Amino acid sequence: MTYCAAMRLNAGLVFLSDSRTNAGVDQVGTFRKMSVFEAPGERVMVMMTAGNLSISQSIRELVNELRTDDGLSIWTAPNMYEAARILGQAVRQVHARDAQSLASFGIEFNVSIIFGGQIKGERCRLFQIYSAGNFIESHDENTYFQIGEAKYGKPIIDRVITPATSLDDAAKCALISMDSTLRSNISVGLPLDLLVYETDSLAVTRFVTIDERNEYFQMIRSTWGRQLKSVFEGLDAPVWNAASGTAGNVLHTANAGSQPVRVTPPGAVAPAASRSPLQTLSQQFSDGQQ
Repeated sequence: MTYCAAMRLNAGLVFLSDSRTNAGVDQVGTFRKMSVFEAPGERVMVMMTAGNLSISQSIRELVNELRTDDGLSIWTAPNMYEAARILGQAVRQVHARDAQSLASFGIEFNVSIIFGGQIKGERCRLFQIYSAGNFIESHDENTYFQIGEAKYGKPIIDRVITPATSLDDAAKCALISMDSTLRSNISVGLPLDLLVYETDSLAVTRFVTIDERNEYFQMIRSTWGRQLKSVFEGLDAPVWNAASGTAGNVLHTANAGSQPVRVTPPGAVAPAASRSPLQTLSQQFSDGQQ
């Protein structure tokens, strides 16, 4: 599996991907999920993939050379929408070629793609492309996309990221999101690829591959965990059975009418008060010696 996240901000774009793939508990591999299509001064496009690795790699190789009926390629598309459409066409062509043979072996055609960047003359744009080749675009109401093991790293992005977030803060947030995922899911792993793109730069200027020795990521991991624990410990414990208005942080008032759903025991089951206490093996042995 994998985890990739990308954010579209007023200041530019942030992309982050892990590199773990696994076909079983004892078969783990490292394959980089981020690919960059760059013509400096004219366009920068980034593709990140999750799902079946062979499908992802086939799509990457095909889209690099694909020409549409009207002669466009990912290198000549006039805007990011057309580039995303060409990538979607590549997904459909790989599906037409491989899906049936994969299905005969019980393998689902499974791929998810985040694709974003900037072509000279238009703004930064970000898309999520599905297995059918269709896609959606990020807007201000939804400034980010995730693919793969998205659930663990989603809460921090939801709480922090807005279009006005700076690139550095967004990169920091993405790394915290990834750390949360790494901590909770063994199918996501180091090294990571982080690319931060500034609007109108039309070149890759800020990119790093992060492994376990990276000082900044180690600081994020240790500090975030410590600060979370500190915040948790600073929250008051809930107050139970309080008289109304007599205390703060009341979770349950004395006159609250809430009750659990109780299941009535069968008639043959004795009430708990009349049951004989359980004996340990040592007690039974001791009783037998008397």
